[in-house]
This record gives sequence, C-alpha cells and structure tokens, in this order.
Amino acid sequence: MTADWRADRIGSALRGENPAVLRRLASGFAVIGDVQFLPGYALLLVDDPDVGRLSDLPRAKRLSFLSGVDRLGEAVERACRRLDPAFRRVNLEILGNRDPFLHAHVWPRYDWEPASLVGGPVWRYPRERWSAREFRLGPQHDPLREAIGSELDRLGS
Repeated sequence: MTADWRADRIGSALRGENPAVLRRLASGFAVIGDVQFLPGYALLLVDDPDVGRLSDLPRAKRLSFLSGVDRLGEAVERACRRLDPAFRRVNLEILGNRDPFLHAHVWPRYDWEPASLVGGPVWRYPRERWSAREFRLGPQHDPLREAIGSELDRLGS
C-alpha cells in the first residue's frame, strides 16, 4: 500500500482509492485499521472531510453515523469471535483528538492481552505496537478483511 491515500483518507475513499475500505455504509466508510496488534481493529470514517465532530451533522445523519458504528462494531465482534476463541468484546470510541474528521474506532479485545492492559483503554499499549512492522496492515490480513466485510453484508443497512 502506498502512503498517498493516508494523507486524504476520506477523499481517497470517495475516489475508490483507499485500500483500507471494507464497505461503503450509508453514513461513511468502514475501514480496517492501519495497525492490527488487536486483530480486527476497524474504523468508521464520515464521508465528508469537513465534518469534524458528531454535532456537525444534522440529527438524522448523526443517528445514521451512530447506527453505522453499531453495525461495524457488531460485524467486527462476529468476525473476531469466529476467528479467535479468545475474543472478549469490542470497545467503541469517538475521540477526534488527532485526525480532524469525524471517525469512530472499533477495538476488539481478547483474553490473550496482557493483564496489565486488557482492562484499560487500548491507548495504553506501548507506542512500539502502533508502528511495528509485524502489525502493519498487509495481505496477511485479507482473511480478516473478508470476514468483517462478509459480516457487514449479512447485517445489511
């Protein structure tokens, strides 16, 4: 994957050039995360790069976005439960501290996580995890991408 699309994640998704896109939802783009130290990490990106926070959307679109987060969260849960018996749950977050556009994180959590980390937010993981080559999104994640995408299809709109 080239770095070009990362500079404009939403624009590249709108143009069909973002390789992380799993599915187009009514409220945005379901994408697989750049790092997969917690396999199945995914996000929902709003489909308008000028929308910075949930409150920027009219109520109907807010509810649609939150419904999309729910759908993606359930798809990740179903796929990860099927692929790893140590799957525990998903955590859903809308933070917006680093990227200026509205997006929601879907973090699968597992029983095999270190005891010191499993009970806290994923942001406590050491920085090395976020940049380690072994966890970068790549072709080895194709089965996971397919599983989440299939679950999104099953859940419908």
